[in-house]
Amino acid sequence: MIGKRINPDITRPCQQLLDRLSKFSTTDLCDGAIIFNAMDYHIKPMVTTKKIVGPAITVKLPIGASVAAAEAIKLAKKGDILVLGGHGICNNALWGDHRSFCAKLQGIQGVVIDGAFRDIEGNEALDFPIYARACCCGAASKNTSGEINVPITCGGVIVNPGDIIVGDRNGVVVIRPDEADEIMAHAKEKIAKQAAIRKRMLETGTVESNLYK
Repeated sequence: MIGKRINPDITRPCQQLLDRLSKFSTTDLCDGAIIFNAMDYHIKPMVTTKKIVGPAITVKLPIGASVAAAEAIKLAKKGDILVLGGHGICNNALWGDHRSFCAKLQGIQGVVIDGAFRDIEGNEALDFPIYARACCCGAASKNTSGEINVPITCGGVIVNPGDIIVGDRNGVVVIRPDEADEIMAHAKEKIAKQAAIRKRMLETGTVESNLYK
C-alpha cells in the first residue's frame, strides 16, 4: 500500500568498497563526484564527530511523524546507516535517545536526519552518531504510516536504499555504489595534484593558489 511500503532487504555494497571509501574525507569525495552530491550544509554531526561510512536504510516519513524510523531499526543490519527523510522540518524531533540505544544495540552505524532530534545528554552518553539539522524538545506524531527502503530525498539529495553514506565533520555525501570507483579515482587525482603543487611551492617559494590552472 502506498504510504506504508516496506522493503525488508536491500543490496548492500561489499565491505572492501566501504573500507576504501573510508580513507577519503567528504570533501575529497565531493571533489571526485563531478556532480553535486552533498546534503544541505545544515545537516552536520550533532552528538559525536565519528565518521560514518555505510549503506543507507532509507525511511520516508510523513510530515511531523516518525514511527517508521523505529520500525526501520529492526530491519537494519550491522554497519547500516539510517537515513530519515523528514522534509527539513525541525519543530518536532524524529529521533531520541531510546532509538539511539536500540540502534546501537542493533549494530547500526549512525543516523542521518533531514529534521531534528532530541535528548542531547542521553545521546551523548551513548556516543551514537547523529547527523541532523537541529535539536528540539518536542516529540513527533505517532502516525503509523511511512515507507522503508524506498527512494527518498534527504538534505536535497536523492538517496536510494543501499546507496553509500559518508559523513564527517564537514557534512554528508551520498555515493551510488556503481559510481564509487570513478569518484575515488577522481579524488586521488585531485589529492595528488595538490600534493605536487604544495611540494613545488615549498621548493620554489612561489605561491600557486589556483589548483585549476
